[in-house]
Amino acid sequence: MPHKIGFIVVSSSGHEDGFSAKELMVHAPTVNGWRSPRFCQFPQEIVLQMVERCRVRKLQLLAHQYMISSKIEFYISDSLPEYFAPYQAERFRRLGYVSLCDNEKTGCKARELKSVYVDAVGQFLKLIFHKNHVNRYNLYSQVALVAVNIIGDPEDCSDESNISSREKLIDHYLGQSSEDSGLEGSYVGKTDYISPLDDLAFDMYQDPEVAQIIRRLDEKKREAVQKERYDHAKKLKQAIADLQKVGERLGRYDVEKRCAVEKEDYDLAKEKKQQMEQYRSKVYQQLQLHNLLDSEMVDLLPYDERPLPAVLKQQGETNVEPEKVEEDVSVVPKGSTVGEPEPLTEKALREASSAIEVLGETLVAGAYSKTWSYREDALLSLYNKIMTVPVGTSKEDLKSLLRATIFLIRRAIKDLVPSVFQASLKLLKMIITQYIPKHKLGKPETTLSVEKTLPNLLTRTGDSSARLRIIASNFIQELALCKEIKPLQIIPTYLVQPLKQNSSTHLAMSQTDLLARLLKDLGTETSGFTVDNVMRFSVSALEHRIYEIREIAIKIILDMYKKHRTLILEYLPADDGNTRKNVLYKTLFEGFAKIDGKATVADVRAQKKAATEEAEKQKKEEIKVLQVQLAALREIQAEAEMEKDKESDTRKVKNQDDPQRKAGHPNAPEVPDDHTSVGNYLDFLCIFCGERDDSFTEEGLDLHYWKHCPMLTRCEHCKQVVEIASLTEHLLTECDKRDEFGKCHRCCEAILKEELPKHIKIKACNPARSEKLANRCPLCHENFTPGEEAWKSHLTGPAGCTMNLRKAYYLQKTQATQLGKAVDSVMAKSGTSGSKFGSKIPTPKGGLNKSTSRAYTKR
Repeated sequence: MPHKIGFIVVSSSGHEDGFSAKELMVHAPTVNGWRSPRFCQFPQEIVLQMVERCRVRKLQLLAHQYMISSKIEFYISDSLPEYFAPYQAERFRRLGYVSLCDNEKTGCKARELKSVYVDAVGQFLKLIFHKNHVNRYNLYSQVALVAVNIIGDPEDCSDESNISSREKLIDHYLGQSSEDSGLEGSYVGKTDYISPLDDLAFDMYQDPEVAQIIRRLDEKKREAVQKERYDHAKKLKQAIADLQKVGERLGRYDVEKRCAVEKEDYDLAKEKKQQMEQYRSKVYQQLQLHNLLDSEMVDLLPYDERPLPAVLKQQGETNVEPEKVEEDVSVVPKGSTVGEPEPLTEKALREASSAIEVLGETLVAGAYSKTWSYREDALLSLYNKIMTVPVGTSKEDLKSLLRATIFLIRRAIKDLVPSVFQASLKLLKMIITQYIPKHKLGKPETTLSVEKTLPNLLTRTGDSSARLRIIASNFIQELALCKEIKPLQIIPTYLVQPLKQNSSTHLAMSQTDLLARLLKDLGTETSGFTVDNVMRFSVSALEHRIYEIREIAIKIILDMYKKHRTLILEYLPADDGNTRKNVLYKTLFEGFAKIDGKATVADVRAQKKAATEEAEKQKKEEIKVLQVQLAALREIQAEAEMEKDKESDTRKVKNQDDPQRKAGHPNAPEVPDDHTSVGNYLDFLCIFCGERDDSFTEEGLDLHYWKHCPMLTRCEHCKQVVEIASLTEHLLTECDKRDEFGKCHRCCEAILKEELPKHIKIKACNPARSEKLANRCPLCHENFTPGEEAWKSHLTGPAGCTMNLRKAYYLQKTQATQLGKAVDSVMAKSGTSGSKFGSKIPTPKGGLNKSTSRAYTKR
């Protein structure tokens, strides 16, 4: 069944002072909610993390009455990017948006509650706020959100859907439907039923204490229905309906009390407070008279909610008569009057004697009261008293007041009631950031205040309530970054202390997480954090029993490695096969490799596999291209042979028709039959560079075209063999990657489009000349003599193109051929055998190469 999903605020674009996005984590009539900074840029963004991965069914937003966003978008994701594996992180998926009313019809006096039904799975929810509606109240163009509520199912809801389908099938065969339910608003058989108690409107207009009682009574009502105790269920249903009215009334009183405090009308605030207590006491007594509110219900209340202001039964009174219990259970503590805290006990008087001397017994009694509201009021009164202390008060009096206040703050930090705990944090922050600087009490008093309260604050980071853990951790981080505390380096010194083996899971996780966050903010230069103390903490945390702590330790070490490199390796074992058997160290060393820009083992394997696949693919493509080109060359050769055949036939006809030859004249000229000579001429010849070689068979020519012909080149982008003279045209019109090239109007060459603007801007290229005046080489980018014949001398000549890599091979082979011809010439003129004069023929340095040797032997 869908229910309210708890969440924390991970990040936000910004906020106005006093209206942090973390206010959205609390649902109550007096919450402030979130406000964007004044005159902020849009869009604004808030990211929420749900307590578990779940299927979100319903989202609810309570908008501000005049700071209204025109549109709010929703995005969801399973995870945020991880530090050492960002490629695994998923992007946020857009769910949609809602438009909010400009509220002109109500005169900007009502708040819009927007409910959106969705069906999406994830753990992180992102809200994007667009530009505000303009009205005369929103002077600073802000947007705000009073509250947000998430309702959904746990991730593993497949079983529920199967059960639901099975139940519907049974109902169908039994002739029943879900509308036949006997109880109004029943949840029985409805897996998609959402309780009204999970609705945002319930929490935002109900007193928090009464809201918890209603939820407990609702659970009892469901139990009664399951046990078929329908009379008791009816009684509970009526009590819930009455309590909803009570909760709304108490919530209204609380809002009025807060408004009175803001206006500094303390008489009215006190009156509202007494009204709330009297009314609450009367209602609770009525519930107890009807056996609807018992001590067991008070003990189920979670620690992060406000406990009921009632005295529980003492041990040993479990068998007392019900009437006796009702007389003992009372909202007003014994020995006190309505509206005043109970007197201090002897133990409390001894313990707080120094604080009583400075602050008075009444205020200290409120701080020690068993009623949470008195404790909260005592801290608020102390806050106002300290704020009004005049400048010029003696140092002794100021220090005495400071020590008495710190004494009460230490006690209040341990309070289980969230409002009292938060009031203590507010008071402590004011002491450090305002009171001490204002009266110039100096660093010693700041140090004393922090050292006295920090141990208790760190203890609260291990609280059973997730909300209180987050509040405590965020407050410690805020203190550490405070300009008054940062130079003292106190908080980092506490955080790098080794984790205790017997410490709670929450406490150990909070300490490790807080260290990681502060290390990123403060670094290791004059901050209290050093490479040594951080690495000793992190290495020990790698061995911790809790997986989350080990993960954070890895993140810390990777952060440290980015800044200190080799220093970090001194604290870790050697990177070898045995060490990498440990998954944690394998993750660390692969993380180091990524930071260094090196390939990890997994990356190397993937690269080798990809390279092999690419090589095979490229080989197949090259073979395919060669086959196409060979087919074209064969076609050209076949056409040439056909032309030869035609010319040969023509000459034969002429010889037959010659009158002299017909008459048998012996000296009659005969038209030569060039069929054989032309055919022999084209054999073993490259038609591009004119080179002739006995190795130029069909396969030999293919190899020559592909690797050696100086008139040809391979396109680097499509791997086709093309003439160098037409390379620019190929890149612009024929190449597979032709869309990536553009033509430079200055040099008329093909340039990659992404480089073309810079190429044109710097004007470093050699300008091209008209085709009638010069050819343009795409390799060396030089202009040379126009005409087709000039291409061969430029690409093959010693003084020609300097960038033609094939020219060196061509020149070397040409020189060898010429040497062979010179040897033949000398031997022919001498009329002697080669063996006689072989020793006199100059041999090239390093000996004859294969081409020279072959030519010489053949001749």
